[in-house]
Formats: sequence, structure tokens, C-alpha cells
Amino acid sequence: MSASTIFLDRVTRVLDSTPVHDIHTHLYDPAFGSLLLYGIDELLVYHYLVSEGFRHLEIPYDRFWAAGKETQADWIWRALFLEHSPVSESCRGVLTTLHALGLEARRQDLTSLRRWFAEQSPREYLTRVLDLANVQSICMTNSPFDPEERPLWDQGFQRDPRFSAALRIDPLLVSWQTVVPQLRDWGYEVSAELNTRTADGVRRFLADWTERIGSRYCMVSLPPSFRFPASTETAWLIEHAVLPHCREQGQAIALMMGVKRAVNPQLRLAGDGVGLSDLMALQNLCAGFPDNKFLVTCLARENQHELVVLARKFRNLHPFGCWWFTNTPQLIEEITRMRLELLGTSFTPQHSDARVLEHVIYKWRHSRAILAKCLAERYTDLERAGWQVSEQEIRRDCGELLGGAFGKFSGL
Repeated sequence: MSASTIFLDRVTRVLDSTPVHDIHTHLYDPAFGSLLLYGIDELLVYHYLVSEGFRHLEIPYDRFWAAGKETQADWIWRALFLEHSPVSESCRGVLTTLHALGLEARRQDLTSLRRWFAEQSPREYLTRVLDLANVQSICMTNSPFDPEERPLWDQGFQRDPRFSAALRIDPLLVSWQTVVPQLRDWGYEVSAELNTRTADGVRRFLADWTERIGSRYCMVSLPPSFRFPASTETAWLIEHAVLPHCREQGQAIALMMGVKRAVNPQLRLAGDGVGLSDLMALQNLCAGFPDNKFLVTCLARENQHELVVLARKFRNLHPFGCWWFTNTPQLIEEITRMRLELLGTSFTPQHSDARVLEHVIYKWRHSRAILAKCLAERYTDLERAGWQVSEQEIRRDCGELLGGAFGKFSGL
């Protein structure tokens, strides 16, 4: 047996037994009820599969969206699993999930699968899924501007200790003129004019919601057109409100860079695309605000190398995850190997970005396998260079890569 094979077995065993802290998801605490999505229909109408399904579906977009969720799922199932081989990563993810749950897709039709999911006790099922994925904690994405989510925070609820919050502020930064009336209605002294009073009002809003939800960090998705510094509302609000707030709270800000919204509006949530980000903006932020911490993931493959090089130059920059269109085995392996070779273990290789509960099963099973391969290669090279790698070192490294490095960087 080769040294690389021996290491792969060792690393796989350690990674599989190491609980993960999933630092970015779109899941919800079970107290949010129907906002926590799960089940076969939710898996099939996930926007990854919807956009892929329309490669084959010939029905009009309007007809698809007017149909009920079960009908939509039937169409996706037929198009992607029955009429074509489910070779894409999104389709394989559904099959990995069903298999892990003891459900064989070829032997059960959607009616029987729906029946099985409907029979599950929600809280017990949640625990089972997290155990199957070996996920210890989940960080949600929480927006005060979400009309479904906000009322639950306002009224309060019993928190599930496995779920933590992240404060998402996209509307604040990319739709400022729309947000101003809302903030004023909520009692914050802001105006369309960008001045000291407005900055103070925004900072008070951010502080209130950070405390209300127990936020671990702020986050925003930014378009490829983002520049900093710049004479834009986005740049001004980041500099004069968001970054001072984060320094005061001792929190990082997560920048998810490179999404083009509504490239095809007829696909709705599935219609977003990808664009190349100008990482000079990130360089300027890291250099200009050394007391702020920046968690960053880029959507475009072409940005990955520059992001890693910037992280070598700025210790206040922490790359994380393979997001959305980079969440495919080929790109995860390429990006993870590059990060290991240039950053050691001082990054977070993955987050699930799960929007449906069961996503944590397949996304972490697939990602752990790739991470094991990349780590085993590095350890094999170390032994060839005369460095004997101990079991303790492997456990330490796996712990850092599955959430420990994020916790250290974020001060959590």
C-alpha cells in the first residue's frame, strides 16, 4: 500500500469523526417553522436543480412557477433523473442524501418518498440529519429586512443552541434609497443624504440587530461592479457605518463577491449569474482598515488565486468556502489544494451554503472526501521531505479546517 493511500485512509477517518462548524448556511432554527426547509420536494426544487432542469424542460417559465411545488418537483425529477442520467453535482447530491437516509431512489417513486419524509418528527429528524453530516453547529443567514423572518425576532423565541446567527445587510448596502424609508419607520434617524447623522443611525440599527439576534458577524453579497474607495452609497456606508460597527463589536464582516443578480429574471432565484470581481477593492479595504477583519469568498474561479495571494499579505483576511458555482468537485479540489499550498491551514475550505436541511449531508460528505484527498497529498509530501506527521497533528489540522480556524480568526 502506497504512502498516499495510507494517509488517505488516516485523514478520511479523522475528518469523518471531526464535527464541523458550518459557518454559512441559509437554514433556520426550528423555531422558525416552515422557513426551515426539508424533504424531497424542497431538494428537487432547489434553485441549482431548477436552472439545470430548464436545460431540458420545454414548458413556459410562467407555467412552471404557477404550478404547485409537488408538480414542479415531478417535472424536475423526470427531466433530470428519469429522462437523463443524474450526473451533475446537484443531482448526485440528491442521491447521496437519499442513500444516507436509507432511501433508494430507483426503488421508490416520489409518492413513497414524500410519505416517508412526512412521517418524520421535525426535531428528531433535524438531529438525525445533523448527526449523519456530523455537523455540530450551523450559522444562519438572518436579514432584518425579510418580512417573514423579522416578526419572529421581534417577538422572541427559544433558541436551539446548535444554531447561531449572522446579520445579512444586502439591502442596506446595495439598495440604500429603498431602505431609508424603512429605517425611518423603525425609528432610526437616517436620510437619503449621507452624513454623520445617517451614519450614526445606521450604526445604531446594526448594533440593535446584532444584539437582538446574537449575530456572529455581518455579511453582504456584492456584485462584480463593487469598487472601494468609490463615490457610491455602498462604499460610503461600508466605510462610515459598517466597518466602525464591526470594530466596535469586535466582529468580522463577510464579503461574498461576484454575484450578478437576475441574469435571467424568468428563473427567479435560479437566475443569478457570476462575474469577475475587482479585488483591488478588497486590497484597499484590508490595507486601509487593519483593525477590521474580512471573511471573503469569491464566486468566480478567476478570482481565486488573487484572493489567496491577498490573504498571504493581509492577516485580517480569511478566505472561506467554495460558493455556489464553485461548489463542484473539480473546483473544490483545485481551490482547496491551492489554499493549502499557499496558506497552510489558515483558511476555511468549505461551508455548506445549505438552503434545504438535507444539503448538509451531501455537501459535507462530498467536501470531506475532497479535503481528505488534498490533505493526504500534502502529508505524503511532508514525509518525503523528512517530516513525520503524527495523528495528533492530523486531528489538529482537521479541527482547524472544519471551523477552528474561522473561530480563531473571528475571535469566537
